[in-house]
Amino acid sequence: MLVKDVMSEHPIVIGPEASVLDAKEIMKKNKVSKLAVVDKNGVLIGLLTNADLIKVSPSSATTLDMYELGYLLSKMSVEKAMVKNVKTTIAEQTVEEAARLMKDNGITCLPVVNDDILIGMVTQSDLFECFIEMFSTKTPGTRAVVIVDEKPGTLAKLAEAVAAKNGNIVSLVTSDVADARRRKITMKITGITETETKNILVDCGCQMEDIRSV
Repeated sequence: MLVKDVMSEHPIVIGPEASVLDAKEIMKKNKVSKLAVVDKNGVLIGLLTNADLIKVSPSSATTLDMYELGYLLSKMSVEKAMVKNVKTTIAEQTVEEAARLMKDNGITCLPVVNDDILIGMVTQSDLFECFIEMFSTKTPGTRAVVIVDEKPGTLAKLAEAVAAKNGNIVSLVTSDVADARRRKITMKITGITETETKNILVDCGCQMEDIRSV
C-alpha cells in the first residue's frame, strides 16, 4: 500500500502572511491540529501545529487581558511561528516507510509533495486506518501467531494446508525474532474454527504463540 492510497488529498492550508490568530480560528473551525503553510503557487514552505501555537502564545501567568492577547496574536504572522524545515514524503512512497519517517523524526504527519507542490497530507491516524485494514480487523475469524523455520516454501505449505480444509487466509504479516533461523507469522483465517486452525498449524510444525477468535 502506498501513501497515495491513504493520504488526505485536500489538506487545509494557510499562507505565511496570515496571522497566528487566524490560524487558531481555522484549526478550531475545521477541528484539525496542524496546517500546511504554502505560498501563492502552492509550494510547501512550512507546517504549523498546535504545539507551535502554544510556543508563541503568552504564558498563562501573563497579566495581559484577552483583548491584549488577541491583539498580539493578530499581529504575529504564521511565518514567524511555523516550522520551516519540514519532513515530507511523496505519493508513491510506501506506507511503512512513511511510518518509519514519522517514528524516527518524532512527528505525527508528513506533507505529501510533488516537485515541492503540496498535494496531500498523511497522518498517524491515516496509518492507523491502514494498519486496521491490512490486518482485516473488521473481518471475523481466527487470529493466530506462530513461529516457523525461516526457509523457502514455509508459507506455501501453510497456505495449502489451510486451503485443504476450506479455510481462507485474509491477512498475513511476518516479522523477525531473536533467532535468525526462525520467523514469526501473524495471520487471520476465516472459514474454519479456531480448533481446526490450531490443528492445521501444529500439524505443519508451527510453534504456537497465540491463537484466538476475533
